[in-house]
Amino acid sequence: MFGHDLTVLALAVAVTVFASIVKGAVGFAMPMIMISGLASFLPAEQALAALILPTLATNLAQALRQGWSAAIATAWEYRRLLITLCVVIALAAQAVPVMPQAVLLATLGLPIVAFALSQLAGWQLRFEAHNRARAEVVTGIVGGFFGGISGVWGPPTIALLISLDVEKRENVRVQGVVYMIGSAMLLAAHLGSGVANAETLPLSVFLSVPALAGLWFGFSIQDRLDARRFRRWTLIVLAISGLNLVRRALTL
Repeated sequence: MFGHDLTVLALAVAVTVFASIVKGAVGFAMPMIMISGLASFLPAEQALAALILPTLATNLAQALRQGWSAAIATAWEYRRLLITLCVVIALAAQAVPVMPQAVLLATLGLPIVAFALSQLAGWQLRFEAHNRARAEVVTGIVGGFFGGISGVWGPPTIALLISLDVEKRENVRVQGVVYMIGSAMLLAAHLGSGVANAETLPLSVFLSVPALAGLWFGFSIQDRLDARRFRRWTLIVLAISGLNLVRRALTL
């Protein structure tokens, strides 16, 4: 099925469900968990293609939880960030097919390890946000570069919102809108790069169903979780997964 045996499909579903539960429960890390988990047993390009539609579907659900009007207003307010993010994603994505596998794995693994370890150590990246326009553009450039290559642009987005001291409810909505529009751009960019194609997209479509199921389960348990402990263990899993990608890069 989809060119993979049942063991690989079962592993892919397990990674996707876990990643989407984390997203529903604590609001972050789905693409990081998916790319680090899937790339442990799939070629990096296939892993990237596989996460595109599940993240797009879950980001759409997150962005629209407060309705279309709130999402549209948020998109307009953060238009500088979104325009920059989309342009850089489109450009960075074209490098994926020509990157050696070892370089691609290292590029995927190192930022994940750095993010996870910095969070575990209690260090939070912040932007100088007194010039909001410049902060949004910088966030779009950094997020777009890593987003085009790995599908991950959450950390710089979160850093910007913390720097702007955005209220919790709005913070979640802004993340959803940024991730949704970025995911749509990622799909378009990789249709152009060839990473998303007739061979790789069926798995991505298939994984969208368990992704949505995991997301709603995560929403349902959000208030009953010890969020701090859950987040800590998620970061530990991310760090280990990222280190495994780096190990694979060094042994190729």
